[in-house]
Parts: sequence; C-alpha cells; structure tokens
Amino acid sequence: MVVIYVDADACPVKAEVETVATRLKVHTFMVSNGGIRPSPNPLIESIFVDAGPDVADMWIAERAGAGDVVVTNDIPLAARCVEAGAVVLKPNGEALTSANVGQALATRDLMADLRAADPFRQGGGRPFAKADRSRFASALDRAVQKAERERRT
Repeated sequence: MVVIYVDADACPVKAEVETVATRLKVHTFMVSNGGIRPSPNPLIESIFVDAGPDVADMWIAERAGAGDVVVTNDIPLAARCVEAGAVVLKPNGEALTSANVGQALATRDLMADLRAADPFRQGGGRPFAKADRSRFASALDRAVQKAERERRT
C-alpha cells in the first residue's frame, strides 16, 4: 500500500493531505516534534519525534521508499527520499525528482551562502497562495493514484 509521509512542522497543506488521504484511503504519517493537533481520522497517524535539528526528517527518510509519497519543503530530505524511490511533493505542488532535486539542492546552498554574506538581506519567495493549495491537492491526488497503479503491476 502507498503511504504518505508529511514533514508536518511547518507544512501549510496538512488539511489538503488529510482530504486526499481520506478520499483515497491512504495511511498517512504527520511527523513533527510537537505543536500540531492530532487528527481524529484513523488514516492519519501523528508521529511526535524528539526536538532537535532534522529529527523528523530522519524519521521520514528512514521509512519512505519506492511507491511512497513524501510532502516536504526540506530539500535535503527530499533528496534522500527521491534516492529511496519515493515521490516527493513540495506544498505548492511542485514535484522533486531525480532530474531536478540536485539543482534544488544547489540553489538552496547558494541562497544560504548569500544570506550568510548579507545578514540584512530581506525577503524570500512569493507568499503561499490559494492556487498553491489547489495545485498541491491535484498533484497529491495524481501522485497517490499513480503510485497505487504502479504497485498493482
């Protein structure tokens, strides 16, 4: 069976994940180090890991594999999950694949260097919009259904 893993601490699409998971009857792990309310939905399992850098990421990376779907904005986690064969989606619906995750890692590192060089640098990406939620829900739906078809064959 397909499993969805969500890097849930700062995930803006937890409700959309739950909606898709419920409709498609997919077991989902919401992984965080606390601060999120557990869902009463039996398909949604809240996993609370110890506080610390990348503890939730490590939990997900150790378990996600071929045919699973991972939702994260964390590029190093995405790279590990892609390498393990999982489908990775960012909350805006963008898929991270073996073809683009290397570039995403390089861009992340470049931006970290730029921020370190100029501590007064302001701004970031564009704000998360309603269209991003819709694009994500559609992408998650397609990814789960595709993974289910591939598991059956």
